[in-house]
Amino acid sequence: MPELPEVETVVRGLRERLVSQTITGVEVFWERTIAAPSPAEFTAGVTGQRILGVDRRGKYIIMHLQRGDLLVHLRMTGQLLLAPKSEAAGCRHLRLALDLDGGRLLFNDARKFGRMCLVPDAATFLATLGPEPLDASFAAADLAGRLGKRHAPIKALLLDQSFLAGVGNIYADEALYTAGIAPERSACSLTGAEAVALHAALRSELARAIANRGTTLSDYRDAGGQQGAHQEALYVYGREGQPCRRCGCAIVRNRLRGRSSYRCPRCQT
Repeated sequence: MPELPEVETVVRGLRERLVSQTITGVEVFWERTIAAPSPAEFTAGVTGQRILGVDRRGKYIIMHLQRGDLLVHLRMTGQLLLAPKSEAAGCRHLRLALDLDGGRLLFNDARKFGRMCLVPDAATFLATLGPEPLDASFAAADLAGRLGKRHAPIKALLLDQSFLAGVGNIYADEALYTAGIAPERSACSLTGAEAVALHAALRSELARAIANRGTTLSDYRDAGGQQGAHQEALYVYGREGQPCRRCGCAIVRNRLRGRSSYRCPRCQT
């Protein structure tokens, strides 16, 4: 599933091409791609509107229109691809297309979990999301305060989008490794120094992945259809049995609340 770095990479690619474009039409190939309102209301609501900006909140892509906001969640296999007019760019699983006055925006989604919706205001719709880990206003003290008396495993808490927006399985594992914290540790057991280390690790690992245009393990592509490169720079995620880049110990994979969790048993005691 695309996480914060992948969604941010897509947003940056879209922003370059979509701002000031007008949506001239909609083709819906699978109606359940539209979460709200109805497909007919969605089509009428976005057609003729100019795109004023493209932003990200957590794992959501936000297209600000003249009236309302168009939200996209890619879920597991969703892709937003820019293409010339009247072309499908070789999409095998095209679910929806937005015709623009300067091209097309295609929503390709093999597993059909991705969704689009038109809402009056994105900020209100996404109000339950936690803070953005890369925001300058999100300090180490804020993270420490949010840990509070939470007894959940720290890995599970990092995956909770109401606790922190945008972090998923890959970057939770990577940040915990960088901070030297075992995924199963209870959140409230972290010391102040460990909370500071985790805050720094979250920011550095997310920034490093954005610089590498995200992690492509299977379906993720940027708005131009290109793979990310960060899979070559991962420390623990997906590296079961391979040597730790720090100590040489074999990376192990465990199950934590139903999710795969990768760690170095020596560096993350």
